[in-house]
Amino acid sequence: MSGGAGPQSAGKFITLEGGEGAGKSTQIRLLSNALERAGQEAVTTREPGGAPGAEIIRSLLVEGAVDRWQPMTEALLHFAARVEHVQATIMPALAAGRWVISDRFSDSTVAYQGYGHDLGQSDMAALHKLVLGEFQPDLTVILDIPVEDGLARAGHRETAEGEGEDRYERMGNDFHSRLRDGFLDIARRNPERCAVLDAAGTPEKVHAEILDLVEIRLGRVLT
Repeated sequence: MSGGAGPQSAGKFITLEGGEGAGKSTQIRLLSNALERAGQEAVTTREPGGAPGAEIIRSLLVEGAVDRWQPMTEALLHFAARVEHVQATIMPALAAGRWVISDRFSDSTVAYQGYGHDLGQSDMAALHKLVLGEFQPDLTVILDIPVEDGLARAGHRETAEGEGEDRYERMGNDFHSRLRDGFLDIARRNPERCAVLDAAGTPEKVHAEILDLVEIRLGRVLT
């Protein structure tokens, strides 16, 4: 698998990243609605998951004890799920001209396992290269929020994920601080692909900023 989403396919691939409680699900819904209003078919998806095999792996990662896995085992499980996700869902949609919006992608593995679990970003980058080649999103929006605020949001939200999918949320504040620093470092290393937005604002304000990014970075005006 090689090439980025943009040059190799008719569709565009957008990922939303960030720590727990950053508001990714809300922004994905708003962006998808905006694309549909503009006449652009959009596919929303998530990681871990997004394809039948990947959803099975998801339950291994987001449920159970905090110390259920060794960090490298976690990373490998994420990439195993990602192969299924890309091959079964993302690439077919892009090839058909659809825009794909994913709640997390490989930057989350770099941040969670590379920084949060101290595996280092270089090994995660090597795994990405091995599994996905040069394939990357066309645009990555990193929603940044202070750790305490994000965890407070996550603790009160009602989602469709179901009970028990809180394994990462239960990891300590030190982990989440490293995670936040990791996402910000990823953005610094990849300025052409990534943009950091303040997720502490209202959903409407953050949505407007994402629409501006889509226009500036991808050349698509959405109203």
